Parts: sequence; C-alpha cells; structure tokens
Amino acid sequence: MSKPVVAIVGRPNVGKSTLFNALAGEMISIVKDTPGVTRDRIYAEVSWLDKEFTLIDTGGIEPDSSDVILSQMRDQAQIAIDTADVIIFITDVKQGLVDSDAKVADMLRRSKKPIILAVNKVDDFKKYIPDTYEFYNLGIGDPVPVSAASRLGIGDMLDEVIKYFPEHVGEEEDDDRPRIAIVGKPNVGKSSIINKLLGKNRVIVSDIAGTTRDAIDTAITHDGKEYVFIDTAGLRRKSKIKEELERFSIIRTVTAVERADVVLVVIDATEGVTEQDAKIAGIAHERGKGVIIVVNKWDAIEKNNKTVKEYEHKVRLVLSFMPYAEIMYVSAETGQRLPKLYEMIDMVIENSTLRVATGVLNEIMMEAVAMQQPPSDKGKRLKLFYITQVAVKPPTFVIFVNDKQLMHFSYTRYLENKIREAFGFKGTSLKFLIRERNEKE
Repeated sequence: MSKPVVAIVGRPNVGKSTLFNALAGEMISIVKDTPGVTRDRIYAEVSWLDKEFTLIDTGGIEPDSSDVILSQMRDQAQIAIDTADVIIFITDVKQGLVDSDAKVADMLRRSKKPIILAVNKVDDFKKYIPDTYEFYNLGIGDPVPVSAASRLGIGDMLDEVIKYFPEHVGEEEDDDRPRIAIVGKPNVGKSSIINKLLGKNRVIVSDIAGTTRDAIDTAITHDGKEYVFIDTAGLRRKSKIKEELERFSIIRTVTAVERADVVLVVIDATEGVTEQDAKIAGIAHERGKGVIIVVNKWDAIEKNNKTVKEYEHKVRLVLSFMPYAEIMYVSAETGQRLPKLYEMIDMVIENSTLRVATGVLNEIMMEAVAMQQPPSDKGKRLKLFYITQVAVKPPTFVIFVNDKQLMHFSYTRYLENKIREAFGFKGTSLKFLIRERNEKE
C-alpha cells in the first residue's frame, strides 16, 4: 500500500518553507552522504496519529512580477493537482486575501482534490481570528488558522488532512502483480521503453508541453504473467526554468517509487551518468526498493572490448551508495535486450522478498566474527549476540549487541557483505537495525 501524498502550495513569503520544516521536523537534517534528494528539501516523510504520508513542497517562486508569480503559482498548483492526494493551500493573514490567491483557489477547487486552506502567521489567535474570516471568500472550505513559526494550530490542520486519507487502499493490497516504476531524467527514453515492451505507442512520446502529465500505469503481459509499469514521463516542458523542471521530476519520481516493487533507473548512454541520475536513484535507495539501472541508447555507443567495463566503472562511481543495483544495457530504439528485463525484474523481486532462516544467519555471523574481530573502544569490545530477519521489501535484519555505540558502520557493512556472499540479494538493499541487550537476556 502506498503512502498518501500531501502537497503544499502558496505564494512567496506566506511561510511555505517554515510550514514544511515544521511538519518535517528534524527528519530533514538527518541526511547521510547518500546523494538522495532529502537535502533539497523537496519532500519528507511525515506521520501524524499513526498515519504516514509523503509531504511535498511544490516549489520556490521568485518574486519577479505579479504576472510571473501567478503563472508559476499555477504551475505549482498543477503539480499538486497531478501528484497529491490532499493539497494544503497556504495563505497569509497579515497580507490578507490577494488576487493570485483567488485565481489559484479557483484552479484547485475545479480539480476536485481535497484542499485544506491554512491561514498562516496567526501568532495571536484573539487578535487575528476575525481576519481569517475573509478567506471564506475563496470558496474552498473553512480556513484553518495556523502559525508555522510558533507551531500553533498545526495539529488541527493535520487532523483535517488525514480525514481525507483512505482507510485502506484495498485494490493495492490484493493486487500482487509486480509494480515497476520507470524513472529518470527527461528524454532518456522512459516512454520509448514502455512502448517497445508494449509493441504499440500507448504512451505519447512528444516534446509538446504537458503531453503525459500524469504518471501512467501500463499493464503488460509477458509469458502469461502480468506486470504493471508506472511511467513518470510527465514533464511539462512549458517551464523552461531548470530548477522547476528538476523539482517536478523529483516529486513525480517520489510518488511513483512509493508504489513500486522494483525501480528501473533509466540513464542515457550517450550522456553518461549524471548527478541528477544519482538524485533520482537515491529516492529508490532511501525507500529500500529493488533497483535495476537501465542504460538506454546503448546502440548509439561506439564499442570495443573494454566499453562495458569502463562504462560500468563510471556508473558504480557515481552511484556508489547502491553497489547492489543490477545494470542492464538496452536500446528502446532497436529493442536490444529489452525482453531480458523481465527476467531481471523477477530476480530482483525474488531477492527483495527472500527470507533467511535465523539459524543460518547466526552461523554466518559467528563465522564473520571469528574471521574479523568486532571493534572495541576504551577497552570495551563489541559483542554480537544474535541476528534475525524481521521483514522483507527490503530484507531487514535485527542484530542484538552489548553496546550500540560500538557497532561501527564499517562493521555493519562487513556483515552485510558476508550475508550477500552467502545469499546474493542482487538488486535489493538490505536494512540493519541494531538493538542493545545485556548478556543475561
């Protein structure tokens, strides 16, 4: 079941970033050196009353002129309408109701998506509550007074947001067809790959603005088995601003990856692997999805007997945080190696759902400890008592130790490598949770 997506829309200086950071809490700052996109503060995982959701910030508008602001706000609103389950429309009680608020509200209202109208900067409820009433004129429901800076009224706002979450997404639960998200930068051939697999032009491949704005689900049957491909090709090229395009592709990627079992990260062979590819791949990595790196347009590369090795080296260098990802070289144009994708997808799903018996895991761990002593600090040595697998998608292991502080990242990586040597786990990340207990337990 995928998490609901909540988007924040609003004019410049109404407090969007402050609200985003208040909701995202400290999660934003807990970013390792993974080239994921969390540092860009575009999305965050938030939970409220046991309900989890993905929060997206639809983006920075540069106050240039009122015309530019309005057109960019419309773009933002369109992003929110296309990708979000619930929209938080944020306004400013101190500036009052302005023309662009009304125009964007009109667009949001017509979308038929649930909208929570948040009136920000209500730092003093007694003083400002009368001023919130004018926002009823927007015709999108009751204004919720909040102060993002003082963290006032945020709980009430979130109560309204989660009212619109489905109790349980039934179809997704029963649907056991493999779901594959195809992600990557614009124009790397995502839609072309799906069209070739389908054998017909179902996904419109075009540079016309807004041709495929929504992520499109395409069911394809291969050898009697059905696969659902989630295409993220919807980039509106109307927005010439690079940052906005990048932001939009990242938001679209987050929502598609959330629903997928396996993520195909498509790279343009002629362009090589780039920093933005790393950002996009980082989203799949952070969410523990199965990953296949698909190098498209391979037919356009001049080759010798070293080409594959050299290319793989470059890919592994830029995507060093996911050494487990499988790499495939294909051509959507000629169809080269595309049928092999299904085998690879099946293998990655099998690995991401693989369970290892506790007894076997503990044998591997004890052998690893015998070969390389655990680290020690100030005369105290790390002791590993027990390991067990607690989840799949991604395979998740709990290791019980005497002192969590002594469990160095490099030693966890060493154990991961030993487990991978024994079971492969190709194409899927592994997650390790370290728990403390004393020897008597």
